[in-house]
Amino acid sequence: MRGTDVRVLQDFLTKAGVKTKVDGQYGPATTSNVKRWERKSKLPVDGKVPKTDASTLRMQVAQGTAGTQSIPAPAPTANATLGADGKAIAPVGAPPEVVAVIAAANEIVGKPYKYGGGHGDWEDSGYDCSGSESYALHGADLVSRPLNSSEFMSWGEPGEGQWITSYAHGGHSFLVVAGLRFDTGYNDSSSSGPKWSEKMRPTDGFTVRHPEGL
Repeated sequence: MRGTDVRVLQDFLTKAGVKTKVDGQYGPATTSNVKRWERKSKLPVDGKVPKTDASTLRMQVAQGTAGTQSIPAPAPTANATLGADGKAIAPVGAPPEVVAVIAAANEIVGKPYKYGGGHGDWEDSGYDCSGSESYALHGADLVSRPLNSSEFMSWGEPGEGQWITSYAHGGHSFLVVAGLRFDTGYNDSSSSGPKWSEKMRPTDGFTVRHPEGL
C-alpha cells in the first residue's frame, strides 16, 4: 500500500504527536507508528486505519491535540497556516491532494538552493525552483517526473486554482498552496532554498496554471 492516502496518513500521524516519515509507503515503520497512535488514543491496537480511526485522527489534527473528537467543520477553502518550524499546516477539509502536496513540500523545507537540484533524482541534497515545485506536486502524484520552469508554463489547466496555483516563466516557477507561497526566492529571510511564506511576490510576466479540479 502506497501513494497519496498514505502520505496524508503519515503527515497526520506526525501532527498528532507520532513523528512519521512521509514517504507514501505503508511499511513496518508506519504500521508501528499507527500502533503507537492507537495506544495513545485508547483505540484497538492493530496497525490498521479503518474509516472510524481515520476520522478520529483527522479531528485530533484539526484541534492540535490528541484524544478530543468534538470539533466544528471549517470552511473548505480555509488557508493553510505557517508553523514556527517553517512548515505548513494544511487546513481542515482540504482535499487529500492538497494535504499530500503540503506534506511533501515540508519534507524539503530548509534544503539549500541547488541549480538543477531535484531534476536528476527526487531525493537530492538541494533543490532549485522547479525542482522544489515538482517534488511538492509529486507528493500527490500531480506530476510523474520533475518539470522545469518552462514546462510548468503549459502544465495543468490555465488560470488560478482554488487550492493550488503554479506561477512560471522561462526562468522561475513557484507554487501557492492553500494561501501559502512555496518558493526558493523572494522569501522573508536572506537565505535561499525551498520555503513557505505568507508573503506573496509580484506575478507580472508569470504564466498561471493549476491542476485540474484543484
